[in-house]
Amino acid sequence: MAVLEDVRSLGTELERSTPVYVRGRLKFRVKQIVYVAFSLDERVMGFAFPREERAALVASDPRTFHLPRESDLRFNWVEAELAALDPAEARELVIDAWRMVVPQKIARTYDLAHPAEPFGGPDRPR
Repeated sequence: MAVLEDVRSLGTELERSTPVYVRGRLKFRVKQIVYVAFSLDERVMGFAFPREERAALVASDPRTFHLPRESDLRFNWVEAELAALDPAEARELVIDAWRMVVPQKIARTYDLAHPAEPFGGPDRPR
């Protein structure tokens, strides 16, 4: 069972990432691009995810993953129930979302420094 504290440190550890509070909600962003956002009650984590792959992710575990509200469907975004994720999976989702918004050179540098955290993982569609 993951909680916000399992991923909070990534908001400052990942290069160019900044944690911010917007209307009481914690969000991680790179410049002005938000790549992770938490609900006010910190039970739901929204994160950047390839739009063309999100239906497969939601179908793979609909109790954990769900589409964002209709007005946000135009974005590369999916939401997950934090309690349904294990801490390592929650961290992986945050890192993968971050990879989507930073230059590829920065993502490659991170991957070289952290080879045990491959993009996608074996259970995630890619």
